[in-house]
Amino acid sequence: MYRLTTSTRAGRITGAAAVVLALALVALPAVAPRALIQDLFTILTLLTLAQLWNLLAGYGGLVSVGQQAFVGIGAYALFAGVILLGWNPVAAILLGGLAALVLAVPTAFFAFRLQGAYFAIGTWVIAEVTRLLVAQWKTLGGGTGTSLPREATSAILGTDLVRALFGVREAAARDIVAYWLALALAVAVIAGIYWLLRNRLGLALAAVRDNPEAAGAVGVDVRRLKWAVFLIASAATGLVGALVFMQTARISPNAAFAVTDWTAYVIFIVVIGGIGTVEGPILGVIVFYVLRSALADYGTWYLMTLGVVAIAVMLFAPKGLWGSISARGNLHLFPIRRRLVGPKIEGGI
Repeated sequence: MYRLTTSTRAGRITGAAAVVLALALVALPAVAPRALIQDLFTILTLLTLAQLWNLLAGYGGLVSVGQQAFVGIGAYALFAGVILLGWNPVAAILLGGLAALVLAVPTAFFAFRLQGAYFAIGTWVIAEVTRLLVAQWKTLGGGTGTSLPREATSAILGTDLVRALFGVREAAARDIVAYWLALALAVAVIAGIYWLLRNRLGLALAAVRDNPEAAGAVGVDVRRLKWAVFLIASAATGLVGALVFMQTARISPNAAFAVTDWTAYVIFIVVIGGIGTVEGPILGVIVFYVLRSALADYGTWYLMTLGVVAIAVMLFAPKGLWGSISARGNLHLFPIRRRLVGPKIEGGI
């Protein structure tokens, strides 16, 4: 009997390795120095943002350059929940996701009336308008920003448990809690995107990206699917923003809505890694962090080098680094293509 499947040997090995890696990362704070935990926190949050932007642009055809709006509003919602409502910072992370979801509704309403480059510019304009409005919020510091109260950072859920478990100081314990939350969010986002792409919704999303008119002609509800993907990605981006600024405990409009930090770097990661693949952002964030660590002391040369690398990849490897690797070795660690298997048909790797 013949059947359709997405399972491959490489995919099964990757799944098992991913479980082992996740468990190892959970236990890592027991032996790793604080600096490494902080670096991994940054890598995990950037990876999550990259996967979410890749879902929008690489699979949904929605090239947004305004994702900093959802990072910023999620972060400010956390600060509002802590300072104005007295919530625990960990619980207020959920408020960040909700605020980003609420902002995504009017953003999508206006942006979806635009196409191509106009959509990208429209999302950036909305992000800038949001930043200017938040800068008028005097209760949370206005244009100069504010910090989380000392009593709030001391009461972060799980901090006391981590201090007792690992025998570390309060600041290091907060970093470990934030790291674990970032790890959980990264795993949930990657697993969720992979699950989505392997079912019929993933096929519909790819069809909408490639040809919306043809997708609509075969029964795909293009408008509803775009809305769903945009709202989900925006809410998850808000969660990341809230988590990042919970860890830093300091916020300002320029930092929370920085287009370079939360959109330009994310696009760079996806482009050099390979847009439209789950593996691409994973490889891209590793390359980005290595370059950033190696060139951080060179000022503007750092940004210039990132630009040169991005241009070189787009010229010589249009599908990104992972796209080139995958094409040469027919290797798919997160397989999403459907194959017909049966008695006389052998599956590929």
